[in-house]
Amino acid sequence: MTSSPVPKVAGIDRPLSALPQTSPPSGITGGPCRPGPGADFRPGEPQERLASWIADLTTLHELTERLGRTRTLGAALRETLRAGAHIAGARRGLISLHSSDVPGPERLTGLGLDRSDLGDLETVPCCSASRARPADAGQPPLGEAAETGHFDIAADHALDPRHREVAARLGFAASYALPLACDGTGRLGAAVWLYDEPARPDARRRNLLALYLRHAGRHIAHQLELSRARSDLRTVHRGLLPARLPDLPGVSLAARHCPGSAGGNAFYEAMALPEDALGLAVGGVPGEGPAAVASMGRLLAGLRAYAVMEGEDPVAVLSDLELLLRVTEPGRTATALFGYAEPAARSIVVATAGQPPPLLVGPGGAEFVETTLSAPLGMLACWESPSVELDLSDGRTALFYTDGLLHRTGEPMDRAFARLQDAAERAPARVREDPGALADHVLEAVPPGRRDGRPAPGETEDAILLAVRL
Repeated sequence: MTSSPVPKVAGIDRPLSALPQTSPPSGITGGPCRPGPGADFRPGEPQERLASWIADLTTLHELTERLGRTRTLGAALRETLRAGAHIAGARRGLISLHSSDVPGPERLTGLGLDRSDLGDLETVPCCSASRARPADAGQPPLGEAAETGHFDIAADHALDPRHREVAARLGFAASYALPLACDGTGRLGAAVWLYDEPARPDARRRNLLALYLRHAGRHIAHQLELSRARSDLRTVHRGLLPARLPDLPGVSLAARHCPGSAGGNAFYEAMALPEDALGLAVGGVPGEGPAAVASMGRLLAGLRAYAVMEGEDPVAVLSDLELLLRVTEPGRTATALFGYAEPAARSIVVATAGQPPPLLVGPGGAEFVETTLSAPLGMLACWESPSVELDLSDGRTALFYTDGLLHRTGEPMDRAFARLQDAAERAPARVREDPGALADHVLEAVPPGRRDGRPAPGETEDAILLAVRL
């Protein structure tokens, strides 16, 4: 039989010796495989064996370094699968995590497998990481024993028929699995690699893979904790934002919030004010983590209070907000835009502090509002910036947004602005008349960018878009 190519990992120039894709020795059809130390090493010169060990340790060092540079749970899982496939000599694989609070797409992560393939594999008893069968009841479920191998699935009639059926459909003939665990945390899940032909990884590969997964387990456990913390922060952040938009005569509103991967620290507000007016705001606090979210919450609470008291003067609202920030959180900065809308007059008076200019979208196209360049709140000894009035009497829609919308494109700011304007101008006439449809069109036309196959740095930021039509 021919051998399938061993996956290459960028930066690793010393591939392990080719894995023979042959049927296992007579009598070995599956079950736990327990290699002894150096089981497959042939006697040879000490220098040759030492060189082999050094090469393996160097490969392990480089692979664990690559893993350590991943910053999200999904990236850590994908890197673990890629590196594990390189070591095991497999082409495909998957990781199944036990924890119920893991985000859905990351609970089962595949390499060389699409979602339908993963769905089929979930129905296989030994590939679902089920805890339904005790470890001493014949073949233990995947990830519940030390290491598990099925080296010639088609010939192993002791396997569940569903296992052989799915293997034939997806085109894999052998599998090798190891538990994914971390000291102090316990069992996290299991990792499986799939071979196109009957095969059995030798002791050298199995030992190296076990060492790698020991490092991977600690890193993935750390990313799991960070993922849970970010999820909690997103829950708190969503609770601080408006539960619903106000329903006012003559006003059409739409808000879109695209959370960043690092947690939320941007805000928006649309609130009914006295005399049938409407207060509009977007902004954000730099930084990440609980402190930034807490600061954002305090800032938003202050803005709501000042909007009720003196909303008709947006400059006064932001001036008071800047004073509050300097008194309560010295050294903290923030960006904000506040607008006072009068639906009867079809106008919005806007003041900004470090926020990008609003974009007006109408039948004649899209244009940015000329606003005075202003510093963020808390950056100068005394913030001051004039307001500008937006005339929406011709049926135009005003788009207010945070700079996260621009940063997530991964492009320089001038090109990001041009891309945003072009997306709004290309919106069909019926879309421009509906703030919700216009907001969705812009977000779809300005998706998160990528650099060298990786998400753009700005994707870690919140992106907020608030559309208003009077």
